[in-house]
Amino acid sequence: MKAMILAAGRGERMRPLTDTTPKPLLKVNDKSLIEYHIEKLKNVGITELVINHAWLGNLIEERLGDGKKYGVHISYSPEQPGGLETAGGIRHALHLLGDEPFAVVNGDVYCELDYGELVRTELGDALGCLYLTDNPDFHPEGDFSIRDGYLASDRELTFSGIAVYRPEAFRDIPDERAKLKPYFDRWIAERQLLARYLQAYWCDVGTPERLGSLDLRLREMNKAEA
Repeated sequence: MKAMILAAGRGERMRPLTDTTPKPLLKVNDKSLIEYHIEKLKNVGITELVINHAWLGNLIEERLGDGKKYGVHISYSPEQPGGLETAGGIRHALHLLGDEPFAVVNGDVYCELDYGELVRTELGDALGCLYLTDNPDFHPEGDFSIRDGYLASDRELTFSGIAVYRPEAFRDIPDERAKLKPYFDRWIAERQLLARYLQAYWCDVGTPERLGSLDLRLREMNKAEA
């Protein structure tokens, strides 16, 4: 299995930190957010990674290189200024992702999910499987729900930004700026998307305050383990 880490966002809510640093390179407990993903993916045998970028993408490539120092191989999918949104970004990188199901992880989240679950995800005839989590305080309305193992449109849980997809899901999407939500709505209506409840700590690191809280949490965990 290959994996794509989404890293093209501008990070407006994280400014001024993201004026000079792309959000996935912001650090918590002395390690960048994206490095946590790379290491967790590598640890479960996912060593072929694709990273898209737009804002300050050159800094991402300079920091991570070809991935050799992490024991992985990284291919990059540069995007136009402003990015291509999630559906457009995945479509644009499809030639790098191959013909088998692949994992997708938002580069600006932190999650303690065992990524081995992504490798073990059985799609059957479905186009993908989304991992949903409890609604955080800053997003109480939620995004989707789970009904008999399928993604449903009732807004009870929040999409974690972690999923597994078949490449066929994106082949007919135009190679241009496109959001995922309209395609999710279509695939839900066709019962083409599975869903799983994320039973692990998860944090959308969308503001400086959340970044600071996560940093404190991880440092306290390190002290407790020492």
